[in-house]
Amino acid sequence: MAVAGVTALVPPQTRAAGTVVGVKTYYLALGDSLAFGYEPNLDWSHGYAQKWNADLRQHGSTSFTNYGCNGETSATFINGGCPFAFALHNFYADAQLNAAVKFLTAHPGQVSPVSLDIGANDLLPDINSSTCAISSTWATDLANLDARLTGTILPKLAAALTVNGARSGDLVMMNYYDPFQNQCASNPQVLANLQTLNQHIAQDAAQFSVPVADVFTAFGGATTPNPNICSYTWMCASQHDIHATGGQSGEPGNGYGVIAGAFESLTGYWSAR
Repeated sequence: MAVAGVTALVPPQTRAAGTVVGVKTYYLALGDSLAFGYEPNLDWSHGYAQKWNADLRQHGSTSFTNYGCNGETSATFINGGCPFAFALHNFYADAQLNAAVKFLTAHPGQVSPVSLDIGANDLLPDINSSTCAISSTWATDLANLDARLTGTILPKLAAALTVNGARSGDLVMMNYYDPFQNQCASNPQVLANLQTLNQHIAQDAAQFSVPVADVFTAFGGATTPNPNICSYTWMCASQHDIHATGGQSGEPGNGYGVIAGAFESLTGYWSAR
């Protein structure tokens, strides 16, 4: 099964006035199964990228490309080998990062925003969802994520978005909600470690002036039990799945809509309506 979405707490981040480039012709979505829009009911058309795209089209965007891949880690994002590369919204034969750079260089100055969520699948295997125990490899895996984000992923994307010495489009990331927040309430170290993950995402992104949408707070923050987990994810449904809900008939809620709203709030695009 595709995996995504482990999270942690970082202070809410507000949009800095005058720092966004704005909406352009192309919207490019990058990342893991949340970017893809995976749901266990096999509805893959109501993810946050699809929902944000509908809003962006009201602001001048006319083209949407979604390279999100289920199960993508920071390592496979760079090197290829995403386990579900056979199921993509928009096909590419290379690693996702290489495909993204090629897309950006093929459309110089025409792509904004570029959304990215990556890192959950680097750390998710370190959490035993049955016992809530944390693997001893957590710290190493987190350090490797930092190295890949700051050493390869973010600098390459930022460079590809730079035209004539200036950032030509908005590169934006998100932090993660915690699908195990209620299930693992008996082991507070799980939430503490997930807080660290989001703090690292924020710190890594800040090095490249990349703002981070605060999805964790939008999903209800650190208060446990978190009543939103049952409506914004499939954790309390029969599927017991960590992914967000899409808001369609028969689904418990609209978690992907909440994620899209966090991106909209961060960028301020929606306020121009």
